Amino acid sequence: MTHSVNDLRFVERMGGALTDAGLPRLPSRAFAALLSDEDGRMTAAELAAALEVSPAGVSGAVNYLARVGMLRRERHRGSRRDVYVVDDDAWHTAMLRRDQLYAPMVGALDEAIADLGDDDPRRVRLVLTREFLVFVDEELADLATRWDDRRRALLRRSR
Repeated sequence: MTHSVNDLRFVERMGGALTDAGLPRLPSRAFAALLSDEDGRMTAAELAAALEVSPAGVSGAVNYLARVGMLRRERHRGSRRDVYVVDDDAWHTAMLRRDQLYAPMVGALDEAIADLGDDDPRRVRLVLTREFLVFVDEELADLATRWDDRRRALLRRSR
């Protein structure tokens, strides 16, 4: 599979933007490569070639992306080779996994808050942190519903 200069430019630019937003560099570039791939499906060897990195680097990158829900792993039929797939709506898919992100943090905060007295100076900071995460989680649920509506409208218009 060959990539055009524009594809490579996109991978570097989008990868850089994702890195600036806090994602590790190689997973950012791998996600960008999959996002810009014609069918959004690449093997580890294809990713390594496209990104000019080692297969070991690709392994760590795709494991990270799978863990955060930005891609999924499939098997070639009759083969032991994995294919890494980014869905057309990968951001939405990752966002729907918010319970795996926020619930453990809220649980840890609940435990810590329960162990503190009302006059403990740490209590306010921990309560505000917990309430912020609960607020964000609730807002993301509403946002996901609005996105579903908008996505359906976009898909209807594009047909």
